[in-house]
Order: sequence, then C-alpha cells, then structure tokens
Amino acid sequence: MTKSTKPIMAMAKTTRAHAASEAAFKRASAVFPGGTTRSTISRDPIPIYAARGEGPWLFDVDGNRFLDLNNNFTTLIHGHAFQPVVDALTAQFESGTCFANPTINEIELAEIICARVPSIEQIRFVNTGTEAVMFAIKAARAFTGKVKVAKFEGAYHGGYDWAEVSEDSSADNWGDSDPASVPYYRGTPQSVLDEVVVLPLNDLNRSRAILNANARELACVLIDLMPSRAGLVAADTDYLDMLRNFCTDNGALLISDEVLNFRQSYEGASARFGVVPDLVTLGKIIGGGLPIGAIGGAETFMSVFDNSDDRALVPQGGTFSANPLSMVAGAASMRALDAAAFRHLEELGEHIRTRLTRAIVDTKLPMSISGQASLFRVHARPEPPSSYREAVMDPQQASLMSAFCRSLMRSGVNLPRHGTGSLSTSMTLDDVEHVVDAVYTFAQTL
Repeated sequence: MTKSTKPIMAMAKTTRAHAASEAAFKRASAVFPGGTTRSTISRDPIPIYAARGEGPWLFDVDGNRFLDLNNNFTTLIHGHAFQPVVDALTAQFESGTCFANPTINEIELAEIICARVPSIEQIRFVNTGTEAVMFAIKAARAFTGKVKVAKFEGAYHGGYDWAEVSEDSSADNWGDSDPASVPYYRGTPQSVLDEVVVLPLNDLNRSRAILNANARELACVLIDLMPSRAGLVAADTDYLDMLRNFCTDNGALLISDEVLNFRQSYEGASARFGVVPDLVTLGKIIGGGLPIGAIGGAETFMSVFDNSDDRALVPQGGTFSANPLSMVAGAASMRALDAAAFRHLEELGEHIRTRLTRAIVDTKLPMSISGQASLFRVHARPEPPSSYREAVMDPQQASLMSAFCRSLMRSGVNLPRHGTGSLSTSMTLDDVEHVVDAVYTFAQTL
C-alpha cells in the first residue's frame, strides 16, 4: 500500500494565526489559575479556543477547522451538534431544564441501558464519571463491610481520592517489584494510600499474590478494561478470569469502569471482553454530550442505594443528577447507537489503525499504534507497549509526540497530546485518509 495522493483538506485555514485564541487566553489568565479551568486542556503554548462544532469538525475562534479526534475526551461518539440530540434538547428546553421531582425521561434512559447491558439490572444517575466511580466504591464498601480498594497502575478513574492513587506514577516512585501506592496530588492523606492496593495489569501471578495478601480487607477491584492513560493496553482474558474468580471467592466486588470504554460495543466493554462485573460505571457517551454519570449492576448490589424507607446504606443524591436535559440527550444518542452504528465505528477503527501503521512503516517513524473498536493510540516507540510502565514516555519520546501532535494540528487534525484518538459515527473513510496524509506530512519535516 502506498501513500495516499489525496490532498490535505483545509490547509489554508489550519495554518492561520491564532490571534483570537491568544487574546482569549490572556483574558482567561486573569480569572483562572494557570489560565484554564481544566487541567486536561492542551496548550502549545496556548490553548486553542473552540467556537463551534459540526459533525466530525471543530472550528476555533480564529476560523480554523480541525478533524476532531478528541471529541471532548471520547464523549461525542456522534460528533458535534448531532441533530437528534439538538432536537431533543430544543424540545426539552421549552418544558424546563431541571426539577426536584423525577421525570419520565430518566426512566427512558435507564430502560435503554438496562436492556442493553447484560450485567446491569438497575441503575442510578449522577453528574460525572468521577461521581460514578466514587459511588461504586462506596457501594462496594457498604455491601462488603470492607474498606480497601484494588486498582491498576496508571489507570485513570476520575477525581476521587482513592481512585487517583498511582494514576501517573513514574520510574522515580512506582517501586521496584510490587507497584507502590503513589499520591496524585500533594497532601493526599497517608490513610488513603494505605487503603489502596495497586496492581500491574496482565501480570497474573504477581497480581494474584498481591490480591491474596489483602483478601480479607478488599472491598473491590476497580478496573478499566483498556485504560487510555495507561497506554490503551487491553486486559487479557486469563487475567480477567483470575480477577473474577478472586472477587467471587473472597467477597469483593468487581467494578468495571466503562466511563470511557462503554463505546467498545453495543453492550459495552465488559460484554466485549467476556467478563461479568458486579458493578459498572458509565458516563461520557450515555449523556449525548451533556454532563452525566451512572452506576449500574445487579439488583443485589444496587440495593445499597435503596432509600424507600429513608435508610439507604449509601445515600446518593445530587441537585442535577438525572436532570432532564442530560436524560433526553443521552436517550437520543443511545437510540442512534444501534448495531449499524457500531459496525461503522468498527470499520473506521480497523481502517485507521491499519492505515496509520502502514504510514509509520513507509516513513520509518519510530512510532506504533494500539487500540480497539473506535479507539486508537499513537505511541512514540517502535512497538506498542504491553504495560503502563512501557507506555510512559521518556523525554525524547515526549518531544517526538509533542512535535507529532503539533504537526497534525497544522494539517487540520486535533489529536490529544497523549496520542489517544476517538472516532465518531459522523466520520468517513475519507476523514481517516486525512489523518493518514497528516502523518506523511509530519514525517517529511523530520
């Protein structure tokens, strides 16, 4: 397969100056610490300020157009301004934006999810993925009467203290043998670190030994089946079988965090990977682009949230939980995510990973591609990593990745700085070729 001759789209626009973004960042620096209100925002050296989105395209305040492979950190599975979501929101705005009372809308979205995901019999809605993970951990502690949490080195699960442990550990602090419990922010209580057991993904024997040593105290094992920040490395089948058996044998709950990876299939990630979790956390795509989170599972485990007699073991509320805007947007998005939509996403995913790998081979770039379904990740190393520790970039690799993402941006492609791209149903094979052409353009600059 040879290099595509298709011209780079929108080059004239994407090479324009960013004067309006520069002015916006100057204003923002006066009111936000560091100039932004999310630490995840890329800046090189300033953030690019969005003006609007249309399908797979993002337009900034300077009029530049980018093929959006970020999709608000994998949330926009249908791309920007998806018409069924726009229509649902427009109608709901005329009826009200939020109520203290429940609405029929929340039942409808719950029914869609419960009917689709084999391991979810009941569900509770919250506002973010962080809240979903937090309440899942609380549920596990309430159900088991135990406290400790097992999670995986390098895996991101939101902003809850116990879920943050060792999410960005490095060679300076991650330990020589068993992974150390490393704080994410300065001031993390030692008690939090003492209550989190950190596991090396896919290292079956070492993980089993760590789990067995803590079996009497473990309330849950929290896993993302293909953790993006840990390198988009998939969990092995034998490893997942070990986790499932351990949890069953030792009275711990297995929590599948699918806030990001629910997009793996029509039934979600756990069904695709062949594992039956006790609890599942959801977010991102189930909200149609609006804030949302959810905790689901078998009725037995979800019973801890039952407040019908005002005595829930885990009280869970939230002023905007199950707000009708998120509910109608989520329902519209999920209805459109039918079998045909997932077939399209699978085709796009296979195509972009194959074509990017071919471009890397053709140009002899010291890079590689990993991923599955509608996700891919570019690594600044010749072979895809098999573990989080291999995925952590050294300074030379980080410099290459920065140059790569900067070059793609100039070619009209918005790829997050960590290299993980997500596809949307609004994209086409021609859009994939646009990304591939941008890789060839980058290689010519080296």
